[in-house]
Amino acid sequence: MESRATARFVRVPPRKARLVVDMIRGEGINRALNIVKFTPKHAARVVEKVLRSALANAQHNHGVKDVDRLFVKEAIVDQGPTWKRIQPRAMGRAYRIKKRTSHITIVLQEHQPS
Repeated sequence: MESRATARFVRVPPRKARLVVDMIRGEGINRALNIVKFTPKHAARVVEKVLRSALANAQHNHGVKDVDRLFVKEAIVDQGPTWKRIQPRAMGRAYRIKKRTSHITIVLQEHQPS
């Protein structure tokens, strides 16, 4: 049983979001929630929302009763479209500013009893 949640077009650069996502990949759900809760990065708030959404999907759609058996199977950050903006500079020049976006996907899976 896999449960998935995706946040698309998030205004966080993918490079910065991957720093947070790399910390929770392969961790249990409780430990992953603690990690993102106490990580002092802006991307951690977005990743926490996606993680909680995947947990809610597991409970509601797949009927998971014991959430302690869930772990983060996959955590992927893909690059979304880039917003291009212009910054005026001296002597009539213009610099381009790239505001990057991300697509964050988290997949939870249940540990199989051995």
